[in-house]
Order: sequence, then structure tokens, then C-alpha cells
Amino acid sequence: MQTEHPSPRYSTIDLWTPAEILDAMMEGQLAAVAAVHAVRPALEQAALAIEARLRAGGRLVYAGAGTSGRLAVQDGAELMPTFSWPAERLVLLMAGGREALLRAVEGAEDEDEAAAARVREHAIGDNDALIAVAASGTTPFTVACLREAAARGALTIGIANNPNTPVLDLSEHPIWLDTGAEPIAGSTRMKAGTAQRVALTVLSSLIMIRLGHVYGGLMVDVQASNTKLVRRSETILAQLTGRDRDKVREALRQAQGSVKLALLLLEGGALDEATAALAQSSGDLRAAKNLIEERRAGRKKRA
Repeated sequence: MQTEHPSPRYSTIDLWTPAEILDAMMEGQLAAVAAVHAVRPALEQAALAIEARLRAGGRLVYAGAGTSGRLAVQDGAELMPTFSWPAERLVLLMAGGREALLRAVEGAEDEDEAAAARVREHAIGDNDALIAVAASGTTPFTVACLREAAARGALTIGIANNPNTPVLDLSEHPIWLDTGAEPIAGSTRMKAGTAQRVALTVLSSLIMIRLGHVYGGLMVDVQASNTKLVRRSETILAQLTGRDRDKVREALRQAQGSVKLALLLLEGGALDEATAALAQSSGDLRAAKNLIEERRAGRKKRA
């Protein structure tokens, strides 16, 4: 396993100067990003396949153990405040549960029966898409999640840093991040972890963009759960519409904090009309705007 092998290059790293050690580790981080870029076609295909399942009403499922599991859970958890992804359409399968997010839970990654049981408990099925992450590609918990989900008809995406491993072999969309040996042998929180984090971020962000959660490069589905995010919502609307803060705040009040709905109101839409257009377009702001414009054009033509 490449991620476990000691590298001759780093065999005396503990004797190097601090500057030399930092340079070596930073080179590793750049190599990690390059490894993600090398699998862009696989990431694109996986994103489009996941998009299709989610458009059909499915859930997004993340599975992993240890560092890989924490990175997977973090990516999933961030979809809710950033893109308003519904909590009921997100499943996070972490070996060892919540406790393992803060510290290692001994033996949790080896619990393959518990993993399969959790997949069944959440009734993961053919509408859902599971992303399994494991640097080694062999973690029993992660492999069991993947195998059980596939058996139940779920779309499966496997992300691993070693080739020809179960996480990749069992996945419909395998993504091999070729990061090689670590500066500290076996410490996959380093290059392997960085590559996983980048891959997860670009994969989920592409999916959210495709599903209409981004408009004009802005987070139009942001959840304004604190003062900073309330201001961000106001700034987004001011940038998109050119309206002053008072009008933006009033529109947000009427829209109960929804940036998309507020934008349609600021552009002259009635509340009922804008709400219906967003519902009909599954929340896609561009599609909702087009619907409203088509309806207005139709009314003018009839008049």
C-alpha cells in the first residue's frame, strides 16, 4: 500500500532543518492537489451520476472512518448552511459515531457488521448516492457500507489513495487519488487527507451548482443563521439587484430569509407568483425567473 510505505526521500526528515521539513511538506500538499486534478474526468462523471439520483429525490450519504471519515462528515455537514441542503436528505456514516469525530474510537473502523446494519437502519436504497472515503481503500467499516449500499441499489462512489483496493473495486465510480508515500510514513492526514478534502469539496460543490444552489457565483441558498450570514444575504441581494439595504432587508423579511425569493420580489414579482415559480422550478433561480418572464409575456400578449 503506497500510503503506508516509508519513502527513501524522507528517511532522514527528523534530521533536516525546520525550513527543509516545511518545504518538503508543502511540496506534498501541492502534489495532493495535482493528484485531484488528474482525476477530473472521474469526478465529473461521479458528480453527474449523483446529480441524477438527487434530482429524483434521493439522499447524499457519506461513509468513512478515522481521518477520512471526519473529512467526509465535514464536507456533508457544510452543505446545509452553505447550500441549504435539507438535513433529512443527508446521511453521515462515521465509524464510532459522534464520539469518533473528536477522538479515535478503538476498533471502530473494523466493525463491518455494524456498518452494514447502519446502512439498513437508514434504509439506504436505489434513490441514494453513497460516497465512501478511505485512504487505504481497505477499511472494513467503509467497505461494508459500500457493499451493503450497492446491494440495496444505491449509487456508489469510492475515494481512495491506493489502487486496486476494495473501496475502488466495489464502486460504480472509483476515484483513485495517487498521492503516494507520506513524508511521515502512514500518516494519511497529510497528502492523502488533503487530496481527499479537495476531491470532496469540488465534487459536492459541483453537484450543488448543478442543482441550482449557486447563482451568479453567489450562495443564494445560504442559511442566515447568524449575524455574519444575515449580512452576507443582504450583500448578495444588493450585488445582484443594485437595491439599497433598506429595500433588501424588507424583501428578506417578506421572504422569511430566502435570498432567492427576496430577489424575485425585488425584481417586481408578487409573493405568491415568486413562491410558485421557485416551487415549480425545484428551487432553480434562473428557471424561476424564466417562468415569471414567460408568464408576464403571455399576459401582455393576451392583453
